[in-house]
Amino acid sequence: MKNWEYKTLQFETKGFTGGILDIDYFNEMLNRYGSDGWELVNCFDTNQSYGSSRYVIAVLKREKTY
Repeated sequence: MKNWEYKTLQFETKGFTGGILDIDYFNEMLNRYGSDGWELVNCFDTNQSYGSSRYVIAVLKREKTY
């Protein structure tokens, strides 16, 4: 049976009302973790107010090695 380890990354959005994600930095971080064997399994945003996003959360996993 496979065992997994998980990592959660949090990205803060910018802009007056939030919701603007630095997509270049986001991609850089995903590629950096991907080259270390991490796989993105979920991504979601958190609400700030009136539907704008405060944070974007990325959940990654990789097979645990002993």
